[in-house]
Amino acid sequence: MGAGGRMDLPAPKSTDRVPSAKPPFTVGQLKKAIPPHCFNRSIPRSFSYVVMDLSISFSLLYLTQFIPLLPLPLARFMAWALYWVVQGCVLTGVWVLAHECGHHAFSDYSWLDDLVGLVLHSALLVPYFSWKYSHRRHHSNTGSLERDEVFVPKPKAQLAWFSPYLNNPPGRVMTLFVSLTMGWPLYLAFNVSGRAYPRFACHFDPYGPIYSDRECTQIFISDLGILAALYAIYRASFAYGFTHVVCVYGVPLLIVNGFLVLITFLQHTHPALPHYDGTEWDWLRGALATVDRDYGILNTVFHHITDTHVAHHLFSTMPHYHAEEATKAIKPILGEYYRYDATPFYKAMYREAKECVYVEPDKKGEGVFWYKNEF
Repeated sequence: MGAGGRMDLPAPKSTDRVPSAKPPFTVGQLKKAIPPHCFNRSIPRSFSYVVMDLSISFSLLYLTQFIPLLPLPLARFMAWALYWVVQGCVLTGVWVLAHECGHHAFSDYSWLDDLVGLVLHSALLVPYFSWKYSHRRHHSNTGSLERDEVFVPKPKAQLAWFSPYLNNPPGRVMTLFVSLTMGWPLYLAFNVSGRAYPRFACHFDPYGPIYSDRECTQIFISDLGILAALYAIYRASFAYGFTHVVCVYGVPLLIVNGFLVLITFLQHTHPALPHYDGTEWDWLRGALATVDRDYGILNTVFHHITDTHVAHHLFSTMPHYHAEEATKAIKPILGEYYRYDATPFYKAMYREAKECVYVEPDKKGEGVFWYKNEF
């Protein structure tokens, strides 16, 4: 089942369903197709992206001191709006680098990955180890209706009573707005949209059901990282004023949080993607239940977590700077099992909210579930 027999097949349309049958290839065959150097992690190169992103971020922060000097109120507002958007995008890139540390894709040293990830994620009010462990379980159970960790679709019978009333343009817009503005902190604090646990689950609770006893100490460390960041924000508010801190840090952080929800949602939600119950699920088919999307220039700003997400799920310890090359190497083997959607993300966001309301099997008794939206 090498690439040669699949090269001439027409590329599947983004709306065609990804096959749900067991793939005719293995993870080993996919790995063999990728140039070996793609799995090499370089400390200088990894740090170069951290330095680049932070340099841009602090340069933008420096430039904000000139905004009050602009002569017109409209000009000042437009300058702040531009700063918020650009800074939010850059800091989302920083978030992706910290996320890479959690996957042990930053360097060959776990302690260095954890140190860098803890600092960067804490600065963005993300509990590093808490997210690392729950996200690792997401990667281990992608596509599983019982064990996946986030944005787990529900069967129609399990939807909230008010769901049919939101299945219209105003309802979708309201749902998307709430998700993008509040979804990330609600997920961390209350496990909203996360896996169902038998009791209250919170990413800040070392003794919660999300974590094992051996992970407890590191969850405490994550919480201390968040407390340190909050204290720094508190001191900065006294030194520079609360309004100024909100403008230079708070609003960009809201944009980061919105992008995190958007990226997580769009990389795993698509009309073509299957989900599986316990009788059908296996790791490879679950990993393939993801989609690569085109975010334009933001693909680069977000270090290609968006347009190489399939490869990321297959080989999560691979550095992001090799993911494009790896994706090109495995696409001929993946064939119709690979899904790429060039729909602009702002259009796809509404389309997926419209078409991916719940999941059901095509036939009763099947263990493969597909997105549907009819009530």
